[in-house]
Amino acid sequence: MIFSETKLAGAYTVDIDRREDNRGHFARVFCAEEFSAHGLKSMVAQASVSFNAKRGTLRGLHFQYPPAAETKYVRCTKGAVFDVIVDLRPESPTYLEHLAVVLSAANGRGLYIPKRLAHGFITLEDDTELTYLIGEPHTPNVEGGLRYDDPTLGLDWPLPVRVISQRDTAWKPIVEIEDELRSRMSLSEAAYG
Repeated sequence: MIFSETKLAGAYTVDIDRREDNRGHFARVFCAEEFSAHGLKSMVAQASVSFNAKRGTLRGLHFQYPPAAETKYVRCTKGAVFDVIVDLRPESPTYLEHLAVVLSAANGRGLYIPKRLAHGFITLEDDTELTYLIGEPHTPNVEGGLRYDDPTLGLDWPLPVRVISQRDTAWKPIVEIEDELRSRMSLSEAAYG
C-alpha cells in the first residue's frame, strides 16, 4: 500500500499496490501493521457499507463528537464518489479547511480520516458502493453534521445534488454552531479519546 499524507494533518490517501497477472490483479487494501507503522489507528470496531442507487446522491458531512470521535478508512468498491473531509480540530492550522478526493472502484484509492474530521461524498455514478472500516462504534447521541452547501466551507461539488436525506439538509450553518463546535472538538475534550 502507498500512503500519502494530505494537507489535513493525519489524513492519508492510501493507494493499492496491484500485483497483476493473466488472471487480473491482487492487492492489499488494509494491513494493521502498515497502518500502525504510519501512526494510524489500525483497530476496527465496526465495518459498514453504503450503497447509493443514483448518481448525484449526497451523504454528509458527518462526524461524532469526542469522546466518541471516529477514525474512518473509506474505499469505493463499486462506481465512484467525490469524497470530502473537513478539519474540525480548533487547534489545527487547517481548521475548517477541506480536502476532496475521487475514490473509485477503478482507482482503488482509500482515504484514512482521523478523529475530529467531518466526512461526506457525492456519487459520480449510479449504483455506487463504499466500504468503511471505523475505529469506534457508532454512538447516536454524539452525532454531528455540517451542511454540504454551507458558505463558510466553500465546497465546490462537481454535479448537482439529486438525492439527499432530510437529516443532511437540516444541519445548522457553521455560523450558528461554531462556538459549540470549537468547544466540543477542542483538545481538552478530545484528549481522552
